[in-house]
Amino acid sequence: MLAWVREVSPQLSRCELSHVQRTPIDAARARAQHRQYTAALQQLGCRLQWLAPLPQHPDGVFVEDTAVLLPEVAVITRPGAPARRGETAGVAAALAPQLPLRHINAPGSLEGGDVLQIGRTLYVGASARTNTAGIAQLTEALEPFGYRVQSVALQGCLHLKSACTFIPPHTLVVNPAWVEPALFGTASVVPVAAGEPYGANTLTLGGTTLVSAAYPDTGRRLAAAGVAVRALEVDELHKAEAALTCMSLLQAV
Repeated sequence: MLAWVREVSPQLSRCELSHVQRTPIDAARARAQHRQYTAALQQLGCRLQWLAPLPQHPDGVFVEDTAVLLPEVAVITRPGAPARRGETAGVAAALAPQLPLRHINAPGSLEGGDVLQIGRTLYVGASARTNTAGIAQLTEALEPFGYRVQSVALQGCLHLKSACTFIPPHTLVVNPAWVEPALFGTASVVPVAAGEPYGANTLTLGGTTLVSAAYPDTGRRLAAAGVAVRALEVDELHKAEAALTCMSLLQAV
């Protein structure tokens, strides 16, 4: 597995925010937590591919939003936040030698944090950052490869993966206040713990599920359901409305 990552911008404190209040960000602590995150990816079997730094883009570290990667194709997104649209060119250049590219174009908008893959279905959150034109373009781009795209309504959060993530082979961890769990057809549903609305964003690699140490009760619920969990400290990055999936683009090799 390749993990495409990018270093934290020194301007992280100027990041885009939608659903969390702006609070001071300790840049050094954010960088240290990001190093621990990338180290964990390596320990779980990923080979890191570092994208060129974008110090002028506060949100540049959140590379998940810039592309949708599948074994057959990479779809380069058009972020719904206009200030983030300059992040995609470097990702496209890095991926072009690896995969055929498709692009989301105006008036479409799509961010990778809204795309949750379960088998051959890509569930796409109809959010403030991803519109119907973007979802339609993704559907058209992926249809030749046999993927189904399904739009999903959500509320109260930035991205679909803020509301739920999939833990193979059959578990959905979810905040049911933000998205309807039954839409995904999984055999097992683990709701986030009370008081931990953002606890549903997890990242599973090599049979281990990374969870945020900021949401310990949700982590314990997953462990009780038989999920092998590992907690990471990423709370400084949470202040930038970030989570575990958004800091990497994963490519099967």
